[in-house]
Amino acid sequence: MKYMSLTVWFCTVLLTVSAQEKKRTDSIRRSDGVAMDTVIMEDVKTGEKRKVRIIIPGKDEGMITIEKSDKTYEYKKDDDDTKAHDVKVTTDHPRKSYPIYGITFSRIDLGLVKLIDNGSFTLSDDNRDFRYRPGKTVNFGFDLLQAGYRFNDNFRIFLSGGFDWTYIRLRENIDFLENTTPLEWVDSPVDYSKNRLTATYLRLPLTFEFRSKHHSGLGRLRFAFGPEGGFLLKGTQRFKSDEHGKQKFKDDYNFTQFRYGAFARFGVGSFGIYAKYYFNDLFENSPAQAGLQNMAFGLTLGF
Repeated sequence: MKYMSLTVWFCTVLLTVSAQEKKRTDSIRRSDGVAMDTVIMEDVKTGEKRKVRIIIPGKDEGMITIEKSDKTYEYKKDDDDTKAHDVKVTTDHPRKSYPIYGITFSRIDLGLVKLIDNGSFTLSDDNRDFRYRPGKTVNFGFDLLQAGYRFNDNFRIFLSGGFDWTYIRLRENIDFLENTTPLEWVDSPVDYSKNRLTATYLRLPLTFEFRSKHHSGLGRLRFAFGPEGGFLLKGTQRFKSDEHGKQKFKDDYNFTQFRYGAFARFGVGSFGIYAKYYFNDLFENSPAQAGLQNMAFGLTLGF
């Protein structure tokens, strides 16, 4: 019983000492051990802020080490604490290439849409009913997923996935017929205050992105380009009139099931401009609309 009591007492003391030692290890300042803390430092030359980790005394028992993503600052401790200390800056090259993947909410596009009829911005007689209001015919989209590879600090390639909407605000009072091939429409006796034809796509852009070094007060200059594909999710026509109020009808309206094109982006920091052009027609299985394509250009956020 005596030995059992001593054993319990010894284990209790050992656990208490271990807990105190762990608490001392987690402390920011300690006289004889290793302590770590994370702080935010600002580069006075570039204004760039980064998280750094302070290790006391560091990798060497006689140094305080501040680890950064691209440099390591070592604060040397002399035998005589009254003497001035030197700060030695050494370059530490971390792993600059690595895969990138995950959920994102970026490349938020908002721009204007232009219809192109066989290379001309003027619609032909066959497509005159597609006359639209330029300021209200818009494109909106964003990315939610991405996966790729970062080769270095200035170049990366990634495939992303998101949604893209093309809103065509029509001038004419026309109703597109559902479940018809080729595309057909009829003139409506109703005077619509709003007649909007919408195509919703799942977009899949493959991005080649170049970016500069960080500039103080601006961020990075970025230039990106690549191909983009898209799968049609649905088509919608919305009406608004005094006679019937708001109406909404869903159909594919012979929109191209798979569209493909190219895009380019240029910006500074998180803001930029973009442009995209689709190589195939806006509608399929509709000979009268052969050669009718679309492009978009505007602003992008979350580069």
